[in-house]
Amino acid sequence: MKTPSATAQSPQLFSGQSGAPNTTEASALSSDFETFLKMLTVQLENQDPLNPVDSADYAVQLATFSSVEQQVLTNDLLTSLTTTMAGGGIGALGQWVGMDVRAGDTAHFKGDPIELATQQHQDADQRILVIRDELGQIATRVNVAASGTDLTWDGTLSNGSIAPSGPYTFSVEVFKDGTLQSTDTVAPYSRVREAIIENGETKLLLEGDILVHPSEVSALRSPD
Repeated sequence: MKTPSATAQSPQLFSGQSGAPNTTEASALSSDFETFLKMLTVQLENQDPLNPVDSADYAVQLATFSSVEQQVLTNDLLTSLTTTMAGGGIGALGQWVGMDVRAGDTAHFKGDPIELATQQHQDADQRILVIRDELGQIATRVNVAASGTDLTWDGTLSNGSIAPSGPYTFSVEVFKDGTLQSTDTVAPYSRVREAIIENGETKLLLEGDILVHPSEVSALRSPD
């Protein structure tokens, strides 16, 4: 996106503390989007008529802003749900038993593919999924698509064999032009087996006896 000749600066898209969505936050999002549209209008009015910005670029910017806006609202709703369920104690968390949650970076492999969620990197040209066993040793490294957020590991190792059952930890190495840019945590989906109280704190017991706190959950879904 070219910088408009007007003196307006890029708007701060979101503000406030994370938590349950409320009227103030909704108003802020609406205001931010209106500001964003005004800036696009200013850019259109002040662009070089001999070298106009491709209309497709505007469509991408609008789609990106809308996607971010929806993600923020989704995260706020999930945070509200997590807080409500955790605050309700073990009885409320019992409703999560049998559900699939996305939490932490470790999952128990037992022969079925493990679904994973990772961050999106628009400028990455290579990503490598790194899987480590319970001893922290690299079990395999898998080249995955440079873009996208959803990944799946079917248990295949570098030598073509299937990994033995057990806990595995996931991360993604992000590269651009052959240079490592970052190493991101990858969150797997796991089935909730039980809600328990440990040391006075309510936690979720996942498959493979993996314990997570409700606040670590970033997604919740039906196994169906």
